[in-house]
Amino acid sequence: MAKIRREEVVSAALELLDEVGLDGLSTRRLAQKLGVESASLYWHFRDKATLLGEMASLVLARHHTFRMPEESTDWRAWFADLARSFRRALLAYRDGALLHAGTTPNQEEIAAMQPMVQSLVRAGFSEADAHMALLNVSQYVVGCVLEQQARPTRTVSPPERQAPTERGPNDRDSSSEFVLTPIDPDDAFEFGLDLFVSGLADRLTIDPKRD
Repeated sequence: MAKIRREEVVSAALELLDEVGLDGLSTRRLAQKLGVESASLYWHFRDKATLLGEMASLVLARHHTFRMPEESTDWRAWFADLARSFRRALLAYRDGALLHAGTTPNQEEIAAMQPMVQSLVRAGFSEADAHMALLNVSQYVVGCVLEQQARPTRTVSPPERQAPTERGPNDRDSSSEFVLTPIDPDDAFEFGLDLFVSGLADRLTIDPKRD
């Protein structure tokens, strides 16, 4: 029986994820891809949930390239860049957001958050608000990517009213109808991110000492 390393299993699982999606990912298929028996995978991972968690962590390690500035006077800039980097990582793999949803950060990921929390605290946020801001922006990113990956070819903008047309007495009022026009998911993400950061800035201005 071929010997495999833990890292090989996770890398192969991510390759398989791109091929078949999360619903199609199974230990049987993964074992076939690696040329081993399914039982051998359990020497490295006690269950599929553990494997999925390590897959999600490897996605971030490979593609979440954001690095906290050593000296940052503008929390808005790095906070937005953090969200963009996280989004790029989730988009790097098929069903990347679905893979990440519900996973628990490992110790390295938790440690990486601490400088971000402290930077927000120095900007005037309470520690509780700093933690909540980071949690909620990550959830925003996951939600955006989930929607994008679920409907990669069907994105629409907010409704626009049609111009009124002449109609007979029994015709429906066409001015109440709407037309859906395509919108770029990058534009939609940036619009929401701007609202998110602006909302945090307003919260800080209104009550910078909120506990």
